[in-house]
Amino acid sequence: MALWQARALLGGALLLAGTGAHAQTLPDFTGVVEKNAPAVVHVEAKSGGIAQKARGRQNAMPDDQEELLRRFFGMPGMPMPPREQTSLGSGFIISADGYVLTNDHVVDDADEVKVRLQDRRTFTAKVVGKDPQYDIALLKIDGKSLPTVTIGDSRTVKRGQWALAIGSPFGLDATVTHGIISAVGRNLGSGDQPYTSFIQTDVPINRGNSGGPLFNLQGQVIGINSQIYSTSGGYQGLSFSIPIDVAMNVVQQIKDKGYVSRGMLGVTVQPVDQFVKNLDLPDANGALVAQVTPGSGADKAGLKQGDVILSFNGTPITSSPDLPPLVGLTKPGSTAKVEILRDHKKQTVDVKVGEMPRDKDALASSGDDEDSTGGSAAALGMAVQDIDASARSELGLKAGEGVVVSRITGPAAASAGLRSGDVVLMVNQKRIGSAAAFRAAAKGIKAGDTAMLLVRRDDSTRFVGITVPADR
Repeated sequence: MALWQARALLGGALLLAGTGAHAQTLPDFTGVVEKNAPAVVHVEAKSGGIAQKARGRQNAMPDDQEELLRRFFGMPGMPMPPREQTSLGSGFIISADGYVLTNDHVVDDADEVKVRLQDRRTFTAKVVGKDPQYDIALLKIDGKSLPTVTIGDSRTVKRGQWALAIGSPFGLDATVTHGIISAVGRNLGSGDQPYTSFIQTDVPINRGNSGGPLFNLQGQVIGINSQIYSTSGGYQGLSFSIPIDVAMNVVQQIKDKGYVSRGMLGVTVQPVDQFVKNLDLPDANGALVAQVTPGSGADKAGLKQGDVILSFNGTPITSSPDLPPLVGLTKPGSTAKVEILRDHKKQTVDVKVGEMPRDKDALASSGDDEDSTGGSAAALGMAVQDIDASARSELGLKAGEGVVVSRITGPAAASAGLRSGDVVLMVNQKRIGSAAAFRAAAKGIKAGDTAMLLVRRDDSTRFVGITVPADR
């Protein structure tokens, strides 16, 4: 045998051996698919007709088209009939008697919802209840002994684990895709879903996958595929699933009382990142309390502006978006243990959790102008003045509380987003009630420092960091 032939054969053997070894490390998804695919359904939601007519003349013919008909056909334009719209998504059966889970956005405003099983049986579904905040909808179809999925525990999910999705992307039923868990507890900073910490994966998810299940290797549902990050409308490597624990909590509440309630602490929080030095913190973990709602559980428990919430019922708070999902899932009326940092000391406070209002699931000055043109206060780049009694009353402020920003005089305040009319309540955790007190509190601020101001604008209060330019 020629030497080159021997080398070729040896190389082929090594390649096969390497391929075999690599293949053995990859999971076999066939068992998960065969067991669960029959319980994954295609959801078709139609809107239009009566519901769309009730929304007004959305599909009526534009005035210029009506004029065109008059000019060329001698007849008035007739309104176009409302066109039916169809939303396609996925879902999965959670009980043999026909309860189905999907996303709220799949069936939102639907006049009719159809559910098609893998065996091609089609049912008309009733929307039992839904919750836009969690993006969960519970459907019911009339069936018996239906195939079901097994519900897992999303609290055990870890980064790096394999995950599998089954759904109907682009209407292609029973499509299977896989990937790994990229992150857990991912808060997207969305105003629409502040109470959801998502499971992030790189599982290919596309339009039509919404509402479908995300499985672990044990064949258990750990999430509901809900969102993707995309600049093109297609999959780009970032997919987000609602933890199944959250979804099943929603299901139970809908079954028990017909709606979903969420816990409310009564605070507005923001990141501490910019104020680590001001607060003398070892790191940027925690949520900074910017506002406390009067009469709330937090208010009655004594929480204050400037407190840093470190944990909630034993769960560490690494960033401010971590808090709302934890509070939201807490039963109203229960007592939560909130660990805070105040004046460099840790303490635990018992707070009675309230209930988030269901209709809110989504809160002039006069006198001598004290211009901060001299001393340390000048570096902040703003002019402030006292607030008289009548203006203070209109603003809902207490006596001796706050000063108003009369104008912006430098880049520091401008870069921080401050503007005339803002009310400054604290400077570096010192409460102020006059322009003189403002200057005294700002004393010692120098180039490169970041001042921590508590600012009220309209009905919102938050801490603002003003960094003094280093080249002053």
